[in-house]
Amino acid sequence: MKILKQVVGIDVSQSELVVSIGRFKENLSQELYGHKAFENTQKGFKELTEWVTPKMVTGLDINYVMEATGVYHEALTYYLTDNEQLVSILKPSKVSNYHKTLEVKTITDKTSSQTIAMFGLQKELEIWKRPKRAYREVRQLTRERGQLIDERTALKNQLHAERSEAFPNKKSINRVEVRIKLLVDQEQEIMEEIKEITKQDKSLGDSIKLISSVPGIGFLTAATILSETNGFDLITNKKQLTSYTGLDVIDKQSGTSVKGKARISKKGNKYLRKAMHLPALAAIRHDERFKAIFARLVQKHGIKMKAAVAIQRRLLEMTYTIYKTNKPYEKDYLDKQTKVDSQKVS
Repeated sequence: MKILKQVVGIDVSQSELVVSIGRFKENLSQELYGHKAFENTQKGFKELTEWVTPKMVTGLDINYVMEATGVYHEALTYYLTDNEQLVSILKPSKVSNYHKTLEVKTITDKTSSQTIAMFGLQKELEIWKRPKRAYREVRQLTRERGQLIDERTALKNQLHAERSEAFPNKKSINRVEVRIKLLVDQEQEIMEEIKEITKQDKSLGDSIKLISSVPGIGFLTAATILSETNGFDLITNKKQLTSYTGLDVIDKQSGTSVKGKARISKKGNKYLRKAMHLPALAAIRHDERFKAIFARLVQKHGIKMKAAVAIQRRLLEMTYTIYKTNKPYEKDYLDKQTKVDSQKVS
């Protein structure tokens, strides 16, 4: 019987790759027919492809499918694309929601890889594209900077506590101050490295400048947005972007009796969400239009944090529109967008 689609589902952990092979037949039946575990190393990657290839139909694409598991899937992803294999990276939330629809009560590495394989057989998959080197390097640096900022904040809190003691230890205080200064110096080094990358890659530099025209969006935020989305690669609309970031709203409702408070999913890119926090506050403080929107939202439901998140979402969507249209921010953009939305409703 003719095979229409063949998929390799991979459950990735720090040290192991648990693999299941599946195929979709012309009679619309699906079959899982291979299972094995490999080390999450270059040697394991080679053994994986050597095991898969003879089990597949020659002349038909093989799609390797896996979840985005922190950084543990990245080395395998680059290895497969280097060897001209098709790769699809799934959001963990999608796999989790799909798993709930299956009659599988236990969750193991094997059943997880089978779920991923079945998802790949049944769904239309987006093929992962290797990010530009500049995006990859900037993403590494902005994430490193974020870790330094968190560490510095913890040390500043520690320093405050040390100084507030009844009998402060001067040597302890000095050591904390030295560590804080080291982090400040390293943060400056990172910023210089990011600026150097954007100078060398003119396209990236121009895009950052374009996005920075949005109120509240500075150089670092623009660089973070572009690097975390790979220049909005595979993002086809604003709804998809907010979902990728985890700023999409979830309503909890069951029939007519149970209704919980709406909240953002947070099932997305945490680095991008964090990057949008301060820009939203800056836009609310310094831009009259965003200040008015914030006030209106607060008046509507009385929750300032919810209104601030809505501003984050609008800012992010605006950067996407500006990037795609290649036109800088217009002060009357929000007014125009409101009119467009009103026309759609009517």
